[in-house]
Amino acid sequence: MTDPAPLKSSNELADERTRMALDRTLAAHDRTLLAWVRTATSMISFGFTIYKFFQSLPAAASAPPHLLGPRGLALVMIAIGVGGLLIATIEYRAQLKRLHTQYAGYGPFARSLSAGVAMTIATLGVVGFVLVVFRQ
Repeated sequence: MTDPAPLKSSNELADERTRMALDRTLAAHDRTLLAWVRTATSMISFGFTIYKFFQSLPAAASAPPHLLGPRGLALVMIAIGVGGLLIATIEYRAQLKRLHTQYAGYGPFARSLSAGVAMTIATLGVVGFVLVVFRQ
């Protein structure tokens, strides 16, 4: 007959539960940032698509001037997508720094690719914005 596994102390159980809660919190932060990435990607690509679609149409000489034409709308959508993603990434980094400082004893923490993905999409958005600005 084998001996049953020794019971964990209440401190060990508390540490284990805290570690699992911290892992869930970090995963929630990653999911939130990736939701921002998804939304920003939609805004950036939709803005660029609007610009390219209306660029391919023949220009109507008799069209009245609009307050915000297709190019302006595209620039606004791309700017909102990139700006929102940058703000979300800054907030994500601040929250992770706070968690890592507060729970330093539970480290080392796994690295996440979500911030890198967010910065890649933001960079592509800036490139799209520049292309729309300088391409009349």
